[in-house]
Amino acid sequence: MARHIEDEVVYYYDLYPTKEDLMGETAIHDWLVDYLKQVLRWLFREQSCAIYANLNFYQTAQYKEEPLAPDLAVIKGSDFQFVTSWRVGQTGPAPHVVFEIASKETWAKDQEDKPLKYAHMRVQEYFAYDPNTPLLDRQASNRLTGWQLDAPRREMQKMPLRPDGTLWSVQLESLLVPDGQSLSLYDREGRLRLTQAQAEAERADAEKRRADAEAEAKQVEARRAEAEKRRADALAEKLRSLGIDPDQL
Repeated sequence: MARHIEDEVVYYYDLYPTKEDLMGETAIHDWLVDYLKQVLRWLFREQSCAIYANLNFYQTAQYKEEPLAPDLAVIKGSDFQFVTSWRVGQTGPAPHVVFEIASKETWAKDQEDKPLKYAHMRVQEYFAYDPNTPLLDRQASNRLTGWQLDAPRREMQKMPLRPDGTLWSVQLESLLVPDGQSLSLYDREGRLRLTQAQAEAERADAEKRRADAEAEAKQVEARRAEAEKRRADALAEKLRSLGIDPDQL
């Protein structure tokens, strides 16, 4: 049975690596996982949402249960917890969304085995993405694959791709758009979902443009006022040359 340490369940594979742990990951894999994690954290910044990368998820109390450790897991309505692993139904609910980023060693399992495993865990949406060039599956024509849970059957149904190769995520309220080695998220209005750093940079840039516009407007007004003063001075000088005191007008 699982061991308990301060109310947290600790399993065998929390202490020892799984086969996938020993495989290692490429730089593009690590970069994309980190990028998506930052995008999702900023997306859900105003609500409770736990986002984990490579956290072990369990469904039983069996000490040697082999976990599922998605590259990214999104658990809406749950606060982030500093846990060693997550037991579904005890630590909190199953992830609403999981992402797997394809690697040479795992892409076949990502496509063939994990949809059923995530269905049994009751994950609502599962997305697999291949950032590699060429694609790891030489027969594939798209980088992105998605599944949605058919709860009554407890199985995943593959989501039909749009003509442009994109998918709409109901859980994330976002359009998932393949972008070569990257995967971008957009809202309903077609605006790119940003990371916090991107959002702050965009806001700072907008503030700078606004400040520059205000400064330019002040300069225009100053030039206008100066031109008006010159015209008034010229008129006054002309009147004086005609023997007319402009101050008496």
